[in-house]
Amino acid sequence: MIDLAFPPALSAVNPALFDPQLAVMNFLNEVKLRYPEAISFSAGRPAEAFFDVPTAMAAVTPFVTHEAQSRQVEPELVWRELGQYGRTNGILGPYLARHLAVDENIHVKPEHIVVTNGCQEAMALVLIALLRGPDDVLLCADPTYIGITGLAALLGIRVEPVRCGEQGLDLNDLVAVTLRLRREGKQPRAVYVIPDYNNPLGCDMPLENRQALLDHAADLDLRVIEDNPYGMFCYEGTSLPTLKSCDRDGRVLYLGTFSKTLFPSLRIGFLVSDAVVIGDDGKRELFTGALSKIKSLTTVNTSALNQAMVGGLLLENNFSLRERIAPARDFYRKNRDTMLRALSRALPNDDPLRRKVSWTRPKGGFFLTLTLPHPCDEAWLQSCAAEAGVIVVPMRYFALAPGRENQIRLSFCSNTTEEIESGIAALVQFIRQRAS
Repeated sequence: MIDLAFPPALSAVNPALFDPQLAVMNFLNEVKLRYPEAISFSAGRPAEAFFDVPTAMAAVTPFVTHEAQSRQVEPELVWRELGQYGRTNGILGPYLARHLAVDENIHVKPEHIVVTNGCQEAMALVLIALLRGPDDVLLCADPTYIGITGLAALLGIRVEPVRCGEQGLDLNDLVAVTLRLRREGKQPRAVYVIPDYNNPLGCDMPLENRQALLDHAADLDLRVIEDNPYGMFCYEGTSLPTLKSCDRDGRVLYLGTFSKTLFPSLRIGFLVSDAVVIGDDGKRELFTGALSKIKSLTTVNTSALNQAMVGGLLLENNFSLRERIAPARDFYRKNRDTMLRALSRALPNDDPLRRKVSWTRPKGGFFLTLTLPHPCDEAWLQSCAAEAGVIVVPMRYFALAPGRENQIRLSFCSNTTEEIESGIAALVQFIRQRAS
């Protein structure tokens, strides 16, 4: 007889479910719930003040009108289609192709685009499609976004770290790691990078390194998975060209999202690839066409209604979002500057502790890196939240290799000026007490 109070354990589950990295987000949420009054520098969420949901919802109507006119059908037909299962690869291809050409100088055809349920689904589709054998390996800039490494763990894909620093991916290490793995009989298939304002480090890859990465990828026969959620939030100078805009042989798989530029609950991401795949029978097919077969068995399709919101907004803004997000970009820049000033005020150059504490100055994005004079573990994190009233994220949560134990990630995207100033003062005081 089964004891309903203690049902039988599930012994045959995916061992990746016990991977500590998969519990990171839950742990951080629990810390915030335990200390609700604490100032959080942990979340990478965009500022809600710039979520114009009513305008997005209203944009569905001009989208329907435009579709009806361009297709020469009645608007009622388009409205019905928005409530039905839609095309697997999405209905936004023509709109996104124009948007990418205008804002990113990426020139692809609509059929080269797959619309996904957030960028997370795009990552899953790529991993399933590219890494197919037990010897296949995904290379990742380290430290990196845990969404990609977590997915790889669930899919049983080996991930090999490649060093990443203030200049982005270490290209010498990329070559060394790739050649070492091949000597071991493994097959590195792709390298995942966030060239613009990396999460978690906040760094960006210089222009010359971008072209060098493409050259190395060609020499090593690697695909490049370029994730670009923060590229439009450039605070100094002009944005650097994406890897995809410099791609000449279809090697780059570009991942985009509207979660940061519009708002996250849209769950509209996309994947761009003009690569062609060849089957065992010699048949050639667009890589995006192959991905649609996977997507049809996972999420079936992406909400047509949410796609219509994005399409309508793109129409209203001449397919460019750079001007539309200018107020949000100014807000994030101000927050970054406030955090940098607060750190300098709390730790002036003549302060003895300043020799043991350092921080980066990101040129864009949502994050910066703070290096401490001591390791930051769960106990330190809990004490910081309880005693200083500040929540941060240990950098080692994002790291595959050791060496990041003394670093934390600080986000500045969703705080007020007052929270940043008081939070940094309290954090530095806590670091000072622990250091002494």
